[in-house]
Amino acid sequence: MNIDNYKAYISAETMMGPNSVRILAELLERHPLRLAPDDAVLDLGCGTGLTSLIIARETGAKVFANDLWMSAEENGRRFAGWCVGEQITPVCEDANDLHFEKKQFCALVSIDSYHYFAGNEGFFQEKILPFLKDGGEVLIGIPGLKDAYADRAEELLSDWLGDDAYMFKSPKGWKELIGGDRIEVVETWEMDCFSQAWEEWLATDNEYARGDRKYYETLIKPYTCFVGVYIKLK
Repeated sequence: MNIDNYKAYISAETMMGPNSVRILAELLERHPLRLAPDDAVLDLGCGTGLTSLIIARETGAKVFANDLWMSAEENGRRFAGWCVGEQITPVCEDANDLHFEKKQFCALVSIDSYHYFAGNEGFFQEKILPFLKDGGEVLIGIPGLKDAYADRAEELLSDWLGDDAYMFKSPKGWKELIGGDRIEVVETWEMDCFSQAWEEWLATDNEYARGDRKYYETLIKPYTCFVGVYIKLK
């Protein structure tokens, strides 16, 4: 995908952290989703829907854009304004209590949100796997700890993240949490887009970005990474 095609949509209003478009682009380059117009994709934790727009445009599939913090009405207005309202269905549900049909989705994508709700053992198997079709694929991009600092999140990151530091896990840590009888492949890695995605976020005039700037050089840059996760089902 060409990120330049989406520059007009990337702003302090649509970004909710390090550039999600940059993270999604790396995932799609490494593991392209080859989908048909009738296929359904779940964008889990879609925020303002920026990633949903790109998934829709890049794959041509139907997208269900789910987020707990953004109302379906607000995202629906955004999708209509972006001329993708007929292709994207906005949803507002808790990831721990989704109400989709069993095996509804050919793919699931989650950018910069999965760590908020999926850090417990068994979450993927119990809360996500039932909604994925056989042969389905999962692409996840989330902030985490470099493998060299595995299991030291609270020690290293509490000044920045407070009580949320425990959410940051290493690529190896996330791989250990993914499991289930229907899984064929699980791949995790430290993503290459870390510096650029962070720089684009920190350059915005956003109050959360201003807060992150204080910790970027001392905590974020030396200890953290973006964790890429790819899952292929049997």
